[in-house]
Amino acid sequence: MNTLSKKTLIIGASENPERYANMAAHRLIAKGHPIINIGKKTGTIAGLPIYTEKKYFSDIHTVTLYINPAHQQEWYDYILQLKPKRLIFNPGTENPELAQLASQQGIEVMEACTLVLLSIDSY
Repeated sequence: MNTLSKKTLIIGASENPERYANMAAHRLIAKGHPIINIGKKTGTIAGLPIYTEKKYFSDIHTVTLYINPAHQQEWYDYILQLKPKRLIFNPGTENPELAQLASQQGIEVMEACTLVLLSIDSY
């Protein structure tokens, strides 16, 4: 594993190849970042499982969100307990309340597109 790799938890993962979360999963792997997928339905992305429950994972560098703000509140405690270094709100997932909670815990908050960050080597 490359020393610059950032273990990333994708919330809102989907087997549907037309979903941005799916595209991001494939590109993260291609760039050498290990991923963990959590979604509504079980399945696999690039041979890795999609979990449906909020399991504890250690050493999460980045949480990248692909769920509507209306469905995020049930994820607040889980995300904050993981203590990621960074939380990315992809377009359409922006949530000032969660952003503030994360910032207060020293988590870097970004309103950005994971796919764009990867494409310009700024991930």
